Amino acid sequence: MKTGDTAWVLISAALVLLMTPGLAFFYGGMTRSKGVLNMIMMSFGAIGLVTVLWVLFGYSAAFGTDLFAGLLGNPLEKFGLNGVLDTGEEAPLVGTIPEIVFVGFQAVFAILTVALISGAIADRAKFGAWMLFAGIWVTLVYFPVAHWVFDFNEDADGNPIGGWIGQGLGAIDFAGGTAVHINAGAAALAVALVLGKRLGFGKDPSHRPHNLPFVMLGAGLLWFGWFGFNAGSALAADATAGYAWINTLVAPAAGILGWLFVEKIRDGHATSLGAASGVVAGLVAITPAAVAITPAWSIVLGALAGAVCALAVGLKYRLGYDDSLDVVGVHLVGGLLGTLFIGFAADPGSPAEGAGLFYGGGLELIGKQALSSLAVMVYSFTIAFVIAWIIDKTMGFRVAEEHEINGIDLSVHAETAYEFGGRVGSAFQPAQGAGRTAADASGQGTGHGQRKVEA
Repeated sequence: MKTGDTAWVLISAALVLLMTPGLAFFYGGMTRSKGVLNMIMMSFGAIGLVTVLWVLFGYSAAFGTDLFAGLLGNPLEKFGLNGVLDTGEEAPLVGTIPEIVFVGFQAVFAILTVALISGAIADRAKFGAWMLFAGIWVTLVYFPVAHWVFDFNEDADGNPIGGWIGQGLGAIDFAGGTAVHINAGAAALAVALVLGKRLGFGKDPSHRPHNLPFVMLGAGLLWFGWFGFNAGSALAADATAGYAWINTLVAPAAGILGWLFVEKIRDGHATSLGAASGVVAGLVAITPAAVAITPAWSIVLGALAGAVCALAVGLKYRLGYDDSLDVVGVHLVGGLLGTLFIGFAADPGSPAEGAGLFYGGGLELIGKQALSSLAVMVYSFTIAFVIAWIIDKTMGFRVAEEHEINGIDLSVHAETAYEFGGRVGSAFQPAQGAGRTAADASGQGTGHGQRKVEA
């Protein structure tokens, strides 16, 4: 065990945990004022639920002894973290850190992945239905996919017995382009299709972001935490962590420029919301490629991610699905872009040691990256759709129309985010349109997922 590596991974785990409250602010600022608490609650609900499931059987399902062909670890082998709690000289290790530290680091990845999905169903989902969906989805989808991508276990003889994507196929996904972003983005699309469109989708100006400072704060917290997400995935305080850290700085910086460039050309304005969105797009794209491409290529990838995701968020208007906060346009599209980009620009001199097409590696790595992306996307979408459909047909997934009109915070949680002095019974009366900017009120503002779209 190396104490320096252990300290770095513990700090990184705390940084990644901070990303979920950061996401709550990022998403919360983009909703209406009468739905912001519900949006934040879905992230905090994910923290509570996924943490408990991870300790009970999730870690074991993801990193326990493989049961069949790299598809799933044994969920009972380390139930309740049995076998990983020894802190003495015989403490089990993952690399140079205690396994119990690795448990915590991977737990916060699972939490964030689930929370990401919630942005697709803002303003219209029952909280109880969301919690039920989150628990089933993380069990049936995230835990197995984490095994596919992140498990590199070996048996006593050194034979690989880990996941079929990372260890078996040899695809490169350093910190979760497939397991986190493609996984969450595909599930978000499925749930959005099951729930249907918000009332007034594409027409009601009150759907514009109600608090842009929240969005900017959330993006800043996400970027800060992402250094733990990517650099912490080295599981050591070494040059590989430094390599990932630099790329995590560079790609989102270029993502800002790429997104703002598209906004300026398309809409005539470079917005604060666009800058925040460009940060996240660049972070999503660099996640799988953080130690596979050079910082120069990270600039290219980040700029592409910012531009492509800025264009992709408008697809929901053309295709007719209501992904409220553009989880599909940013996380699914950005995750696919970053994962596939590795097949072209992976540098054999980088820590990942993969050779992309531009470095004479041919089409082999592109094929591996494409197969891993497609497998996760199809599996996550299919299972998420089935789970959401069953919940919708039994207990109902969507709130009643009058609750959506009056505000989901008040109807579901008996609270409102902002106190303006009025009361109805024991609950505050929400102010209609509170928090909207002057630009929004005039119909000229542009919001994330609410930008002007050409007819």
